[in-house]
Amino acid sequence: MSNAENFSDYYSLSKNNDTTNQVCNNSYVMDFSRVFLPTLYSIVFIVGFIGNGLVVCVLLKYHKTFNMSDLCLFNLALSDILFLISLPFWAHFAAITVWTFGGFMCHAVIALYMLGFYGSIFFMILMTFDRYAVIVHAHSFLFSKHRSARARISLALFMWAISLGASLPTIIFSRAENATCSVEYLEKTWKSFSYVQLNILGFIIPLSVMVFCYTRIIPILMTMKSPKKHNAVRLLLVLVTVFFLFWTPYNIVIFLKFLQLQLGYMNTCRSDQDLHMAMQWVETIAFSHCCLNPIIYAFVGQKFRKLFLMILKERFPVCFGHCTTNESEFSERMTTMHTRSSVISSTKTKSKE
Repeated sequence: MSNAENFSDYYSLSKNNDTTNQVCNNSYVMDFSRVFLPTLYSIVFIVGFIGNGLVVCVLLKYHKTFNMSDLCLFNLALSDILFLISLPFWAHFAAITVWTFGGFMCHAVIALYMLGFYGSIFFMILMTFDRYAVIVHAHSFLFSKHRSARARISLALFMWAISLGASLPTIIFSRAENATCSVEYLEKTWKSFSYVQLNILGFIIPLSVMVFCYTRIIPILMTMKSPKKHNAVRLLLVLVTVFFLFWTPYNIVIFLKFLQLQLGYMNTCRSDQDLHMAMQWVETIAFSHCCLNPIIYAFVGQKFRKLFLMILKERFPVCFGHCTTNESEFSERMTTMHTRSSVISSTKTKSKE
């Protein structure tokens, strides 16, 4: 991932020359990163860990069985937590500019970083495709097969497997040398491949899947006679918009770094400084998306809001005792949510008639 790569770049910047063979002084970039990155990474870690931790707690405490949507949500939160666990290590590294955790932890932190990153992306894709299958192909036998417990678990394990596969090149090339933890590619081709992989797997594919699926889902939702259809449509539009806004700047900078590596584009000292500075900003914006995942995917729903209030009421009865929640009513709502696929199917049938 670029964070591990860029830290090593910061320490070798003084050795790089621009087109006029003048020494490139990037000390202000390092000074900025020592203050900016630890602060922002710490905020993202705290907010994201609390939000995703609550999602995991709610699902484990109140869900005896997981449907496909819940399983995706659980693994999405788990992926974000793995990713977030790596941030304190990067924050410490940025603050003191020395990697003090050893070689094993360098590999482990990069593995958590990459596995969490790709896991979050792939489970978001799976969740999107599940909504598409439930609503657009509700009557299709092909799309209904994946709802068995064994098939759901197999799909989740497959997503983790391809997440690990996508992460392996970065993990393999990670090194803890000269008091730094970085990704040292043996050839320029591998580094170029990593940039292309990030753009394709981390942005182009998930955005394309979301746009395709939701453009098919929204017209069907609009035909349903439900007072909540407009809220559902707004939520789907928010999902695509937020993903686009938070990840587009990061992927633009990644693409510029690819052009710089392959074509010598923006190869001056000033341009290199600007790219490193821009990467710090856009990375933090992209990383903060994992803080929004619990809000977008979980807490916007009535079910999760009520479950969340139940947990707060149990832990802090004095502060949240007035937030009364009826247990039997809640169980009924949970049962209703787990059978929503059949409800959607019947609604579609009626609307067609």
